[in-house]
Amino acid sequence: MAKKKKTISKPKRVKKKDNRVAAFFKSKQTHLVFGVFIFTSAIFLIISFYSFLLHWKEDQSLLHNFTDKNYEAKNLLGKLGANLSDFFVFDGFGVATFIFPFLLFLTGLYIIINIPIKKLNKTWFNGILLMIWTSIGFAFFKPELPLFAGKIGYEVNDFSQIYIGKTGVFLFLITTLLIFIISKFRITPEKIKGVFPKLKDKNLKNIVDDITDEGFITEAIHENSTPEVELTVETNTIVEPIETANKIIEKPVIENTKVNIPEDEIEIIVENPIHEEHTVENLSNNLVEDFGEFDPKLELSNYKFPKLSLLRDYNNENININKDELESNKNRIVETLNNYKIGITSIKATIGPTVTLYEIVPNAGVRISKIKNLEDDIALSLAALGIRIIAPIPGKGTIGIEVPNKNPSVVSMKSVLSSQKFQNSDMDLPIALGKTISNETFVVDLAKMPHMLMAGATGQGKSVGLNAVLASLLYKKHPAEIKFVLIDPKKVELTLFNKIERHYLAKLPDTEEAIITDTTMVINTLNSLCIEMDNRYDLLKNAYVRNIKEYNVKFKARKLNPENGHKYLPYIVLVIDEFADLIMTAGKEIETPIARLAQLARAIGIHLIVATQRPSVNVITGIIKANFPARVAFRVTSKIDSRTILDSQGADQLIGKGDMLISTGNELTRLQCAFIDTPEVDNLTDFIGSQRAYATAHLLPEYVGEESGTSVEVDIADRDKLFEEAAHLVVNAQQGSASLLQRKLKLGYNRAGRIIDQLEAANIVGPFEGSKARQVLVLDVLALKQLLDNEKL
Repeated sequence: MAKKKKTISKPKRVKKKDNRVAAFFKSKQTHLVFGVFIFTSAIFLIISFYSFLLHWKEDQSLLHNFTDKNYEAKNLLGKLGANLSDFFVFDGFGVATFIFPFLLFLTGLYIIINIPIKKLNKTWFNGILLMIWTSIGFAFFKPELPLFAGKIGYEVNDFSQIYIGKTGVFLFLITTLLIFIISKFRITPEKIKGVFPKLKDKNLKNIVDDITDEGFITEAIHENSTPEVELTVETNTIVEPIETANKIIEKPVIENTKVNIPEDEIEIIVENPIHEEHTVENLSNNLVEDFGEFDPKLELSNYKFPKLSLLRDYNNENININKDELESNKNRIVETLNNYKIGITSIKATIGPTVTLYEIVPNAGVRISKIKNLEDDIALSLAALGIRIIAPIPGKGTIGIEVPNKNPSVVSMKSVLSSQKFQNSDMDLPIALGKTISNETFVVDLAKMPHMLMAGATGQGKSVGLNAVLASLLYKKHPAEIKFVLIDPKKVELTLFNKIERHYLAKLPDTEEAIITDTTMVINTLNSLCIEMDNRYDLLKNAYVRNIKEYNVKFKARKLNPENGHKYLPYIVLVIDEFADLIMTAGKEIETPIARLAQLARAIGIHLIVATQRPSVNVITGIIKANFPARVAFRVTSKIDSRTILDSQGADQLIGKGDMLISTGNELTRLQCAFIDTPEVDNLTDFIGSQRAYATAHLLPEYVGEESGTSVEVDIADRDKLFEEAAHLVVNAQQGSASLLQRKLKLGYNRAGRIIDQLEAANIVGPFEGSKARQVLVLDVLALKQLLDNEKL
């Protein structure tokens, strides 16, 4: 037999043409050349337009003899300049055309100095509007000067006057000018009232409301729709959300004014306290009428909310519907159920960002538990991780099978924050966590939760989830309305928020760092929050209100006297990133204030968000679970951990990378957590941190802990057994802190604190110095030995 010759295929040459073209357009040199070209073109047009205004009559004959060399143009830039000017100025918008080269000039300059030209979008829009308005305005007010208006302005004015008359054109010009000025310079009724004090606020407010209702100053937001597939497949189109920015309404500047009322004008009737309350009510109404409501945002009245352009768009955000994948999964599910003699009457698919939900209706007489027990078999047949069976789906009468998509899409933070559901929410503390399986933005109110417990294994999206929570609140709440207490034992997760310390963070007095990393400072901060909680409850009691919302409404209406200790109360959100580490080192000293805050702090506006990567029962105790009704679970390693955090299994079957379950009661909801990367958080905190801030961070009440007292006398006989060993350890390390003893000697916080007190009494370490470690007063081991020997004599 003849041997078959093996054919060796030659490797195909990879075409590099596309890469070269892409590299050419991405090159900084290309950008510079393009910028210089636009810059010089703008100068060319400005010179030609100016020259046209001086010599347009002489150059009229040249317009039809461009190629004739016998004619010479008077325009400084020759025949080309004369023709371009005639096209833009005479046939275009008249003298208003000068705005166009000015815009080109700015664009070229931005490209040359490498500033993104997206920042000029509004400038171009406003410039073109102004050019059109000016052209029509010249045609209306100076019809005898057609060159000033240009053909476009002249024709538009002439056409408009035929249909709406001169009066109509005049009203149109004045109205559009006023609308432009109001929206451009953000004129509010309060500003106008400051110019004309006698104008009534109500009438002015009605006028502005009418303008707003007509939609002159609005921004469009597209809401994502829900793709559902009936197998038979039916889907809805996904609409990308349009970026919107929070509107900033400037508040009137109201100076603190003390009102003196003559004593003979005040009538106090002790017998009937209702009359006294009525007098105070009338007085507060007069104050509001004269000075307006108290504005807590007044000190930072020019604060600008962050824009959505600070966040990033991702290429794979849209949900791609793969009909072949849907059909294949459907057939395998049906086949697996048939193998166990389970028939179904219908099956429908709802496609989410990372997971597709297959809803099945089984035949009559089929037990739900029988399908539930086939979870592993269905996962085997689909060759997929993260299969979860919901039997039954609450309120639907169907059984759900969640199957991960082969090509999941990213849920960006920008897409959830730009959604209509978040933008139009009237919640007190709105949080946009991500998107559901039906691709709806999931927004919850932290004020109603009122606390959140978050757990998940390392690398499953827990820290990103915390950043998403913080970003949501930063995009919605003014610095006067909310303060954060950030506890970060890992020391690296929340450091970026240091930039907004004087805007949004709260801390203890006389501490350097607003983000708390030391265990001792954590204990002091939690106890300080308990003091703040008690103080706030006293204020609520004296104000005869039940919660922070009613209190602040009453205070802003000037019905509470600041001289009696009343003040505006911002919400306080306590965020703990790694709770397990704190429980290991401090135990009950951490758990007790946490439990107390969780039980009582809801009404006075203190809310807790506690995260841990190890949701074991000794970390998340019964007391903690009982007071955290809202729980978020990212992927965990075992069913036991899932039951610990959610009281049911399911978190162990998630696929990771932001796939999460949230329980706000009895119902579990599966979400894909919104993704916000570190550079996005950096941009956000940079934008906020660059603005004018308060003088200091928000100061919490001072708390004097066990370790902060002066030196105390301790009997040598009462010293701890590990006293000498601890003394040698402190002297060798030249660092006097309870946390050092905890780590090296494996002690609890209480015992380590007592040993530190004994070392202080023995003049081995110095007194308590706040967040700093104590000073070690003994220089070396020999000096320590001599000191201890002298004590024994």
